[in-house]
Amino acid sequence: MRNTVKDEKIGAKLSDADKKKIEDAIDTTIQWLDGNQLAEADEFEDKMKELESICNPIIAKMYQGAGG
Repeated sequence: MRNTVKDEKIGAKLSDADKKKIEDAIDTTIQWLDGNQLAEADEFEDKMKELESICNPIIAKMYQGAGG
């Protein structure tokens, strides 16, 4: 996801606010992962779903805008 946001072609289509929101969510998730390496698999899945719930609507909105 981070590479997607930093990609020039894709990143240019995102607003600065959306980029910041995604990057903040990624940073928060990475910090959680660093501090919870012994967490259960379902905890990792929950964290991934949480990150996806933030990122996916932004990316979907970007693609809808590009297609329409």
